[in-house]
Amino acid sequence: MSALRNAKRLRSGIATVSAALPGQGMLWMFLVAMPLATTLYCLGCGRIKLSCLEALATLAGAAGLGPLPDQLHAAVVLNARLPRTLAALFAGAGLSASGAALQGCFRNPLVGPQTVGVLAGAGFGGSLMLFLSFGAPFVITGAFTAGLVSTLFVVWLARRLGQGSILMMVLSGIVVGALFAAMTTILQYLSDPERQLPQLVFWLMGSFSMVNFTKFVWMSWPVIIGMIILAGYGFRLNALSCGEEEARSLGLRVGRDRTVIILTVSVIAASVVSVAGIVGWVGLVVPHAARMIVGPDHRRLIVGSACIGGALLVAVDTFCRSLTAAELPVGAVTAIVGAPVFLALLCKAGKQGWSHD
Repeated sequence: MSALRNAKRLRSGIATVSAALPGQGMLWMFLVAMPLATTLYCLGCGRIKLSCLEALATLAGAAGLGPLPDQLHAAVVLNARLPRTLAALFAGAGLSASGAALQGCFRNPLVGPQTVGVLAGAGFGGSLMLFLSFGAPFVITGAFTAGLVSTLFVVWLARRLGQGSILMMVLSGIVVGALFAAMTTILQYLSDPERQLPQLVFWLMGSFSMVNFTKFVWMSWPVIIGMIILAGYGFRLNALSCGEEEARSLGLRVGRDRTVIILTVSVIAASVVSVAGIVGWVGLVVPHAARMIVGPDHRRLIVGSACIGGALLVAVDTFCRSLTAAELPVGAVTAIVGAPVFLALLCKAGKQGWSHD
């Protein structure tokens, strides 16, 4: 009876939220415009400064919608800044949407893409290819493959040891992540300190400096497909966030849905790591901020997190490449920004309480 009452409350709450959607048009216009405006502004930032109108005119000219752009502006905007800025936009959106989905799936506000072991696995795969002195295509393929393998290993362990329970899934992710992180450390120890080690360490810190249009295309399509799948699972995530009994009372196949969500998140995270290295904290912090703005309904939360996360990572990447001549690692800056923000959110959540209802 308790599960039935909670299921009715879930349906009633979702219906109420859906009825209020038309009244929040201005909020969604702002959220959608925020990553677009941030991207346009950041295309003009750097050692060669351009205004938003100059950057927009360069893009329009390259698309054949205006006069041919200035050669210097075209080289700076189209060749140097546009690929990495778009990559940062999609990476931030994908990681943030993944974090929101995992937090609802596991009913835990401290969960992020790193929980399922995909970041550590992908980091090891890319590091192994760098250690073996393979080129960029092999680094991307190795990171992507190892990230998926690590996640499949986590799912298999959780099902084998605990029938796929939430606790066993989290513990398996921690163990597998620690295993791959240890193997990555061994590769660092064995690598050539003059030729391999600097490249390996800098890649693991996270950076979009080596992104070109080929790498961006490789990363973008798994992220786009993955975010569409997560957005389509919004109702299921609402049910899962209320507990397994409530989800089953609504006719959901909990084990299958949770596995699909985890694998989708893994594809997104592995795609990002394969191109940009390990970028942490975005998938952990941004969903909390989005939840405060758009509410707990995952049909809106996934989209809201993607908008905020995309704008945030574009701004962080622009800061990293513009502050000094020696580019800062994106992963380190996201940690510096994310840790105090997350601490503030935890303090606020501690006063209000984290509710599963």
